[in-house]
Amino acid sequence: MKKITRRRFMKNSMLLGTAITAFPAILTAKTKNAAPSAGIVVHPGVDNLRVVSTTDPMMTTDSKPICSWKQQNELVNTEVVYANIDKLACALAETNDTTSAWKTIFLKPPRKSWSNTTVAIKTNNIAYQHTRSAVMAKICHTLTRTLGVAPHNIHIYDAGHGGNMHKKTPFADLPIGCRVEGKWGGFTTEVSIPEPWKGGGERSRCIKHLANGTVDILINIAMCKGHNIKFGGFSMTMKNHLGSFYPEPIHQGGGLDYLFAVNKTPEILGNSDTQTGKILYPRQQLCLIDALWASKRGPGGLPSHQPNFLAMGVFSPVLDYLVATQFRGERMGWKPNMKVVGRMLTDFGYKKTDLHNEGRLIEI
Repeated sequence: MKKITRRRFMKNSMLLGTAITAFPAILTAKTKNAAPSAGIVVHPGVDNLRVVSTTDPMMTTDSKPICSWKQQNELVNTEVVYANIDKLACALAETNDTTSAWKTIFLKPPRKSWSNTTVAIKTNNIAYQHTRSAVMAKICHTLTRTLGVAPHNIHIYDAGHGGNMHKKTPFADLPIGCRVEGKWGGFTTEVSIPEPWKGGGERSRCIKHLANGTVDILINIAMCKGHNIKFGGFSMTMKNHLGSFYPEPIHQGGGLDYLFAVNKTPEILGNSDTQTGKILYPRQQLCLIDALWASKRGPGGLPSHQPNFLAMGVFSPVLDYLVATQFRGERMGWKPNMKVVGRMLTDFGYKKTDLHNEGRLIEI
């Protein structure tokens, strides 16, 4: 990412039709490790290739790798999880101040106050492995307490498998008024799907709130589960959005291309400048993998292991690449399909040598 001068910032602000105060984090963005301009850049204030992680046995009070979601929540040490998520945010934003970190990661939309900002959180509600309450609640309370987002403007959804979310995943300790939407209307609105799926230009369906621009900020909270080897052998943040987009095409020819393509859409990334292709305002501003419990296989079934692991980034493909290769592959011994995993870099304009920290997770 090139250094953003005031002149360039003002030009971008005029394109957005907003004042210069809309994106204060851009002016303090760190550029010394910025991503190469050839790749997709999704966030102007955070290093897009930076992925941070933590492993802390203190996040749970006892070891019980195979257990229900209800039992997992009973074993989670909420205070430690909250503290570690704050530490991850600081490491991601490269600051020691928690408030500054979150205000760098989350960018207020143009012409809106924080209280009027609409946030959608994509969770995974298929089968038996779901986001733990402490993880979900921490993100929601950060939005309300640190930024000032109104609780009723936070929407938690899974358009594919969220129909019984209130019963299967009754998240505890959310801000009062926060909306657990379930399917949130389902896949109702056709949008264009770019390359590589069918050469680009084909259409599929997604939830209307992403298609019509209702959602200002999108947060991706994913599990760390196994899946079919043709998708890399796992399901994490990229696969999570097949609960934002109609998932049936992945079971047909070109399914992997469809998975990659929906994660390139403006519905996920945000609208881009028609001439430069640069994203004007990022929609998906945070991706988090909750691997307090995880599994070699999936997507169904209970978890098989209790790694007490969390990982965070702003760019979904790089986050999945590093967690798949280093956490799932090296640490857990669950070897991914490297042909698929490699495309998580190349299809988005990067190569392994572009990654920082010698291509390693930054562990805190």
